[in-house]
Amino acid sequence: MRRSLAVTGLVTLLLGLATLTPLTPLVPAPSASADPGERALALAADEYWTAERMAAAVPAEAARRASAAAADDNTDVPAARAVPPSRPFDGLPQVGTFFWTDGQNKGRFCGGTVVHSPYRDLAVSAAHCLRRPDPKKRLSFVPQYHDGLKPHGIFPVEAIYIDQRYYDLGTDGGARWDYTVVRLGDRDDGTPVERAVGGFDLAFHPGYQHKDVRLIGYPGSSDAKYPKPIDCRSATRRYTSTDPKAPGDFLEIPCAGYIGGTSGGPFLIRSGNGYALIGVIGGYHTGGDTPDISYSSYFTEDLLDLYVDAVHGATPAGN
Repeated sequence: MRRSLAVTGLVTLLLGLATLTPLTPLVPAPSASADPGERALALAADEYWTAERMAAAVPAEAARRASAAAADDNTDVPAARAVPPSRPFDGLPQVGTFFWTDGQNKGRFCGGTVVHSPYRDLAVSAAHCLRRPDPKKRLSFVPQYHDGLKPHGIFPVEAIYIDQRYYDLGTDGGARWDYTVVRLGDRDDGTPVERAVGGFDLAFHPGYQHKDVRLIGYPGSSDAKYPKPIDCRSATRRYTSTDPKAPGDFLEIPCAGYIGGTSGGPFLIRSGNGYALIGVIGGYHTGGDTPDISYSSYFTEDLLDLYVDAVHGATPAGN
């Protein structure tokens, strides 16, 4: 419908650290008037996802194990590295939560991050959150969700782009491709998500070792009625899987308290005046076997392909 931008010049892929930078000069700013059909979807999502329903939603995936001692296949336990603490905070505008209802009308959620894109409408999350065949009704994104609030409104999901190999091989066999690019519809006033909250650069082949990485996640349980996201700063390194059922090389980061629900949360490094996204909680064992060590699939040209497909409005792969 509006996807006619040529691939040539769309992205710059560099050796080492490659990022997608804002391409706003290529695309005229959208008007503030919303399409009536899109506005109706956004209004319906906003009305449905009340503070109570968002708080009652459960993680998209099974909860991660409660202790390092419970891990079976992962021998690289948290005790081998210092584990920095996490802290609750009110979040970042570019980082938020996907909410939807499953086949049993149960609310589900998973984290996501807005990235720079020509049409200002893309977010990145973990594929294992959104690949399930269950119906995903009222699937929407709430930037900077915290304390039951929708501080920047709500954005309906238009399309989900996942690598076909992830569908074919599943969460373990396809762990190297545990990422997804999600195209979002406008808010009910016609505003695209990046115009509302900003976005981060998206990095490809970012390297495995980073001394200062910010990890943000939305835990699946909290003592508070309405939970907050958690934040941690730590270093990443390369982890090569020893599980033959889940082969690959992954980013690994020690941070305490990343229980079920934090999947899809971003690995962020400083980039210019903001951040670059170098990973999302997922990949090896859908993000890890313990709350204190988290993983991400490594961002390669395969993610770039999904990004380009999402920009052009190509037909997503199927399961």
